[in-house]
Amino acid sequence: MKLTDPIFTDAEKAREHLESLNWPRGPVCPHCRETERVHRLQGKSQRPGLIQCNACGKNFTVTVGTVFERSKVPLNKWLLATYLMSASKKGMSAKQIERMLGVTYKTAWFMCHRIREAMKPNDPGPMGGPGVTVEVDETYYGRDKSKPKSRTPIQHMNRIISLVDRATGRSTSVVFTESFGPRHVAALLFTHIDRQSRLVTDEAKPYIAPGRAFAAHETVNHRMKEYARGDVTTNTVEGYFGIFKRGMRGIYQHCGQQHLHRYVAEFDFRYSNRSALGIEDAERTDLALRGIVGKRLTYRRIDRLAA
Repeated sequence: MKLTDPIFTDAEKAREHLESLNWPRGPVCPHCRETERVHRLQGKSQRPGLIQCNACGKNFTVTVGTVFERSKVPLNKWLLATYLMSASKKGMSAKQIERMLGVTYKTAWFMCHRIREAMKPNDPGPMGGPGVTVEVDETYYGRDKSKPKSRTPIQHMNRIISLVDRATGRSTSVVFTESFGPRHVAALLFTHIDRQSRLVTDEAKPYIAPGRAFAAHETVNHRMKEYARGDVTTNTVEGYFGIFKRGMRGIYQHCGQQHLHRYVAEFDFRYSNRSALGIEDAERTDLALRGIVGKRLTYRRIDRLAA
């Protein structure tokens, strides 16, 4: 893909590309899932790409039931914004999207949030498995307004726990709002990691009790300046944190607590589908475009979160 690709300059080409990704075997009615009794409506008075379902009697396009639904922004601009956010290793700001697409800042900001929603995995399943190592660590970013200010900065910052599967290179991160204790940490780890996995963490106490439930649990002692002992290290997940923080501080600069989970999902998506794993910009963009289905997101919803 290049910025001069027809799908980024022509709305009809963009629609055809989106249909080929999400309807590889032909149109599917988003209302009743009918695939046989559907036909395209022709004529100058009809909306481009409009399809009628004879089973339920409703009309639809490829954007119905997706994050692109009811948007007045041309579809080619949606695809270009998705490409730019997927191809930029540390993200792309809404101000840059505004300049490149020729839309208002408010529109660009909303488009970015919709695309981040599309980047969230639908059902990724647990990480790891027999003989697989999963690294887990936590970092801190931004102000958690639910906590009083403290002399120790991390006490009033948002805690993010990230898990990286060494076998697949996949990462999963969670903005951790619970108290950082064994019970809540265990609930997170048991939800996202197969218990037959080998767990590698630092020396933090909340990992000790949950770690006993896994096939093996090994730690590095950062307080004693130990960062690697053979293959016992959290350097992989800390490398992910480096990319995340460079992007958040250098590109986005400010992120409200209520939106942080979407930014985290964006960085997870690019990291889990990076070039080192054989996934280049075009394929990564198509993966994001396949993720638009079933994730309706309205401006009123996220605007209320921002209030």
